Amino acid sequence: MTVTPDSGHLDRVGYLFGHPIAHSMSPLLHQTVYEGLGLKWAQLPLDSTDMDHFLKLIQDPKFYGASVTMPHKVAILKHLDSLTDEGRDVGACNTIFTRLDPTTNKRQYIGTNTDVVGIRDAFYENISDAEACFHGRPALVVGGGGAARSAVYALTKWMKATKIYLVNRDRSEVDAVIKECTERGFGGELIDIATVAQAEQLEGPGAVVSCVPNFPPRTKAEKDARGVLECLLAKPHKGAVLEMCYHPSSWTEIAELSKTAGWKVILGTEAMIWQGLEQDKFWTGKNAHDLPVKKVHEVIASKLNESRI
Repeated sequence: MTVTPDSGHLDRVGYLFGHPIAHSMSPLLHQTVYEGLGLKWAQLPLDSTDMDHFLKLIQDPKFYGASVTMPHKVAILKHLDSLTDEGRDVGACNTIFTRLDPTTNKRQYIGTNTDVVGIRDAFYENISDAEACFHGRPALVVGGGGAARSAVYALTKWMKATKIYLVNRDRSEVDAVIKECTERGFGGELIDIATVAQAEQLEGPGAVVSCVPNFPPRTKAEKDARGVLECLLAKPHKGAVLEMCYHPSSWTEIAELSKTAGWKVILGTEAMIWQGLEQDKFWTGKNAHDLPVKKVHEVIASKLNESRI
């Protein structure tokens, strides 16, 4: 049974809709923003798989928007009035915002995808010279899930990657990423790198996005993928690595390998924070740098430190 959080004390209400969501820092991030702006708003966690219940909740006149996470990012699409370019191209929605239709004056529910913006901004907010670091160079994506698809989109659309290497233990997952991204129009040149011998012949990447959990490679396929990554990290050009994994620790084996090899490491909390601030741009109408960015970073870092104790 879905428990509906109480919103009677709020001026405006939003939701984090997904399952499971117990470890999500999204409500904390947004609460920090609203407190910093003096708003009596909150994003309430709705740990649920009941789509009908969620669709009823968002009819509330006080509803301002929602974060949508697994398993609803694709299922929600058919219930929305429209999608932004990012939401349509990626084919997954992690953010709902509302606007009034100028003709009918009815509220419209619009979906977008800020995951792709989070990846983009994690690089541009942490790298002072993108031109020297990763513009006009190949990029590398490690993994084969939804985050890998978002990374391909950001690298292709905004980050001037000439081609994208894909490294993963599962060839069928890589094939699916290539097929889906190409069909959706942001595939560019995607290359499956399966062996170290293949990697040795390639130009080194400038931007790397790691989208896999933090665990040591055990199977042959996992060891092969790690070997390919290590080979590419050892290339002469040293760029920046975004390590998307940040739970339970933001410092992973791949982060350590990258740092040792001379790369700049960007923590996954950066992507999480910047995608969240992008959401609040839609919800509050303010630019990201008009939001309490520094305070958000402090609060998220403190929360991560707590979880390690």
